[in-house]
Amino acid sequence: REMSSDLERAVSILNQGYTLAAVNGDETVASTERGVKPLLDLLDSERSLNGYCVADKVVGKGAGHLYALLKPSEIFASVISKPAYEILVKERIPIQYGILVESIINRSKTDICPIERAVMGIDDNEIALCRIRKRLSELSAGSKS
Repeated sequence: REMSSDLERAVSILNQGYTLAAVNGDETVASTERGVKPLLDLLDSERSLNGYCVADKVVGKGAGHLYALLKPSEIFASVISKPAYEILVKERIPIQYGILVESIINRSKTDICPIERAVMGIDDNEIALCRIRKRLSELSAGSKS
């Protein structure tokens, strides 16, 4: 299916070295932050992505839950995990992607991404959000649990 002009612009911004780009007409939100941080920042600022077309480098299950809460009009993911894809389909958020993978791996490529692991088996978006925040605070505190 063809990309909307907003989604095309978001993808072109993404390809300029960003990790996330959201476009709604003249409005653009872009981030170079890795992982789910830009999505949490949007949720914290009570910003909805309603009406925005989003391009994202990597969408794992955690990001899938966060997008379900942010409600963008459409998403393009360079890489998306199957659980994330299933969430977006269930939430009726149109998704296009480059590569579909079983799960997202961590940055050192030794295990499943800690955020993906934190939300395994969770269906509820709000519960997932709490788990993600908890996991990130544990990671930033350097705890190994």
